Amino acid sequence: MIDETALMVLRKRYFVKDDAGEPVETSDGMFRRVADHVASAEMALDPESREELADEFFRIMHDLEFLPNSPTLMNAGRELGQLAACFVLPVEDSLDSIFEAIKETARIHQSGGGTGFSFSKLRPSGDVVRSTMGAASGPVSFIRVFNMATEVIKQGGTRRGANMGILRVDHPDIEEFVTIKNNPSELTNFNLSVAVTDDFVEACRKDGLFSLVNPRNAGQIRTIPAMDLLDLIARSSWESGEPGVIFLDTINRSNPTPHLGAIEATNPCGEQPLLPYESCCLGSINLAKVVRDGDIDREKLRDLIHLAVRFLDDIIDAGRYPLPAIDRISKANRKIGLGVMGFAHMLIALGIPYDSEAAVKKARDIMGFIESESKAASRHLADQRGVFPNFRGSIWEKKGLPQRNATTTTVAPTGTLSIIAGTSSGIEPIYDIEYSRIIFGGLTVHVVDPLYREMKDTMDPGSLKKLFRKAGDVNPDWHLAIQKAFQDHVDNAVSKTINLPARSTPEEIRSIYLKAHEMGLKGITVFRDTSRDAQILSCRTQQTC
Repeated sequence: MIDETALMVLRKRYFVKDDAGEPVETSDGMFRRVADHVASAEMALDPESREELADEFFRIMHDLEFLPNSPTLMNAGRELGQLAACFVLPVEDSLDSIFEAIKETARIHQSGGGTGFSFSKLRPSGDVVRSTMGAASGPVSFIRVFNMATEVIKQGGTRRGANMGILRVDHPDIEEFVTIKNNPSELTNFNLSVAVTDDFVEACRKDGLFSLVNPRNAGQIRTIPAMDLLDLIARSSWESGEPGVIFLDTINRSNPTPHLGAIEATNPCGEQPLLPYESCCLGSINLAKVVRDGDIDREKLRDLIHLAVRFLDDIIDAGRYPLPAIDRISKANRKIGLGVMGFAHMLIALGIPYDSEAAVKKARDIMGFIESESKAASRHLADQRGVFPNFRGSIWEKKGLPQRNATTTTVAPTGTLSIIAGTSSGIEPIYDIEYSRIIFGGLTVHVVDPLYREMKDTMDPGSLKKLFRKAGDVNPDWHLAIQKAFQDHVDNAVSKTINLPARSTPEEIRSIYLKAHEMGLKGITVFRDTSRDAQILSCRTQQTC
């Protein structure tokens, strides 16, 4: 059942509107529009079978058991027709490449997609520009240009433009990059992450020196104490919530198509590493909907996984792409990202505290099942439709496992989708039993946890407090353990935020980074409460913080 908060969100941004800006469809109308359009990709089926499949697609969305990413809900069956959420664009060390990327970004943002970039190939500030014999302005100055373009374009887009800016930890301008968002007026349309390498982490552990290298000629610019730089990253994250870190070598060790090149960037929330011009369609199963009689209904979950993989694979063919280059590689690799939402609500329904070994075991079990069944579903589609075109040379060819999709699993944050579904977001603990959330367009929604509303009169306060563990009350080690349990069974990456209380220290954040790398995570984001004047999530009252 769609609640009033979800309806407000849907009316604001998702429903088809008339010329006066008034919604002209209902939630069922939206789900039917999406289901029919996605099923239309099934050209091998006869009309009656396509209609039956569309009905199945409609049912799992209507019952809030599965939802695709926002661009699919917004654009399916409409003129725009762009259905993917995640894109990565290349930025080479030339003005032509930089401004071509800005133009391409505008097209993607107009269609509701988010973009990620590595700015690591840009020469550092002060470096020579031989064509003019002038001095380069460096990556941060160009990120500002992308930020301003996003500010302009988002006014006419379907949702707020979102970007991820990434810089390698060995770039000579890394200190400027790391500290830029300590000024809250800077780069407001960007998330930032440092691409941390194994060499850097090793230098930190040995308390050694680390070389910063000019990407133009691979020349060493200077050496610095590695731990000093890690401390700077941790302190900036403590102060402003950014940057996050991605572990670049860890990501590339699981690159499914290494013969096509190395991965350098991710989508805006960090869960989807992608090659240049790749896109990916995401979707999430609502785990709260597969609990029955105090346990997981595995048959229902299996059916959902197989149907969701087919849905996402159909999106690749049903969608329109902003650029021919994106169309080509997206269809050549056919990456999809099936993930989950409602994990915390599932645990509560099972009587399992979030910060417990039982929760970690359940996370491992659930995502392991989704991983296995999504591979089975992709293999079944490969038998019917053929493997993805870049299969030869991929890790799947080497494993002897025919796959329709280069990847099948991703854990996204599902911020808005979880509001629509009335469940907890992604794999996060509940933020609070009552809180405010700012979503696109500055719309603030008031969220009261629906499970708490149901259970508060039937349980004693002690049991409620144990089950309804707020994000900021969960020890970082449990956050990391849950993320690890999921990451071990995810092709792509996991969007996960470690919410820290205001009293946390930069040293704690530094320790989290080192533990995350040691555990084999692909990235980590921390957010200390009150580190920003304006934050997406906030407690409704100070007493509940």
